[in-house]
Order: sequence, then structure tokens, then C-alpha cells
Amino acid sequence: MPDPSATGGNVAGTTEAIVIRVYGGPEVLQLETVALPEPGPGQVLLRQRAVSVNFHDVYVRSGAYKTLALPGTPGLEAVGVVEAVGEGVTDLTVGQRVAYIDKAYGAYARARVLNAALAAPVPDGIDDGVASAWFLKGLTAQALVDEVEPVREGMTVLAQAAAGGVGQLVARMAKLRGATVIGTVGSPEKVAVARAAGCDHVILYREEDVAARVAELTGGAGVHVAFDAVGKDSFEGSLASLGALGHLVHYGQASGPIPPFDLSRLGAKSAKVSRPFLWPYIQPREKLLSASASLFGMMAQGQLPLSLGGRFPLAEAASAHAALEARAAGPFVLDC
Repeated sequence: MPDPSATGGNVAGTTEAIVIRVYGGPEVLQLETVALPEPGPGQVLLRQRAVSVNFHDVYVRSGAYKTLALPGTPGLEAVGVVEAVGEGVTDLTVGQRVAYIDKAYGAYARARVLNAALAAPVPDGIDDGVASAWFLKGLTAQALVDEVEPVREGMTVLAQAAAGGVGQLVARMAKLRGATVIGTVGSPEKVAVARAAGCDHVILYREEDVAARVAELTGGAGVHVAFDAVGKDSFEGSLASLGALGHLVHYGQASGPIPPFDLSRLGAKSAKVSRPFLWPYIQPREKLLSASASLFGMMAQGQLPLSLGGRFPLAEAASAHAALEARAAGPFVLDC
């Protein structure tokens, strides 16, 4: 059999991919030669260019999430070029660059077969790595500020963890829509990141009482909406920061799940709490195409604070995971 590394990792019927055979540390991410089928009906064959490395991948690798059957290839999102289309695929063409998110995993590979309904065209002028690393984050932030709680001019928004990936985009998108944005960060070094993302005010949540500071900044009125992906450690502060008819959008739990709480606590302010996930906001395909076109339009116009923390060869996926777990400044991508 020809050496895959001599042909960019691909030979007829095979490709190279990262395979997890047992749960564990970064060292379980091993590059192997795997079968590469032809695309079937409704599928496309992609030559991958850049793969996003997410904390979700770390949880899958460690076994915290047992959502990938082993042995298996992790990875949710990537950017690639269409090399072949299966029967019935009419809106994608060979040579077209696309981005995708696949809940069934499989992105850590040099080439793969993908359900064509998941692929969204990437316009020229956007870097492969940037498009890959910020696709899921960008679609999430856009859904939060446009659909979960539509942000309008004159609103006041609390963005918890405003220096994080999605947090930066929530802050910037809310600012673009005319809101006053209060961001929280965990260290003085992150204040500048939150400011650059559009925050009008920044609270150091480890040093200040978030709700008290929000009350001070809003003259006691509180915020219209709090976007919170931190979870257990920030939930009470977010809830207390809401104004009348306020909405706490709990979209992640980086610090752990929130404990059960009495819904009647919402009554005093007629407030509400929601727990959205992205997938219903990008289905069916028409919604995915519309949302991705809007996101890539903002990217192309330079309206979003986007950068990469590092790029690693696919074979060095373990190093990318180690950097992510060490809380090095991301996001990170794997170049294929």
C-alpha cells in the first residue's frame, strides 16, 4: 500500500485520521490510516484544511462525555474543500470551500465523507483556520443575541466570561446591535480583551460582587438579559443582576452544572431562565445557510474580534489538547 504521508495523507480508499481507542489524556490521540469510502447519496467527500479544537473534544477524549463510540475519530467542526459529491447533491460543487459542524464527530481527519446538509459555503477572503475555529462559536453567539433574546438598541446586556470565545462574540454582537454591554472577566489581563470585544464596562468577578456592581452601573435597574456560560459559579450573580422582566440565558456550564432552584424565585421580577442549545437554531438547512452567510459576512467586514491562539499539524493533536487544558490563549486549530 502507498505511504499516505507521501500523498498528503490520502491514497485511494484511505486517509489519515486521529483515532481514540481508549479514554485518557492527550496521548490517546493517535494518527492512524483509516478507510475512506466514496460519498453516497446526499453526501460529499471533503479534503480537510483546518479542524477546530474545542473543549468538547477534550471531554470526549477523557471519557467525561461518552458520546463517541470507540474506536472513533473526534472533532465537531472543520473547513474543507469538496472533492466529490454523491447522488442528489445539487447545491455544492467540486472545488467549493465549506465549513460544517457534525454532532456525529469525525472531523480530526485529512479527508472524510460528510452529510452534505451540514456544509455551508465559506466565501473567499476568510482564513481556513479562522473560519473553522469561530464557526460554532459564531453561530452560537448569533443565535443568542438574535433569537434566544433579541438584543436591540437601548438594552443593557451582561456578558459573563466576556474574554472567552463565545463571550467575546456575544459582547461584540450585542454592541453592534446598539446595547450597552457589561462584561465580566476572571483576571486583570483579560480586561483588555473584553474591552476590545466591545464591553462598555468590565467587572473582575473574582474581586467584585457582580450583582452589586451591575446595580451601581445601571442605577439599580439591572440588565435586560444576562448571557452566562459559566454555570454554577456565576448563576446567582447573573440572576441577581436581572432587572424587571429580565432573562437569564444559561448556555453553558464551564464551572459545573447549576444546582436545583425554586422557580418561584423568578416571580419578584417576572424574570425567566432558559437553557438553549445551538442545533434547533440552525435547522433545517435553510436556517444554517442564512445564519452562516450572516456570520461570514460579519467576518469578512472585520466586525468581529477574531484571532487564533495557535495552529498545530493534525499529527500533533495531543499537543493542541495539552495547550487547551493548560488554559493557553486560544482558539486552536489542526492544519490538515
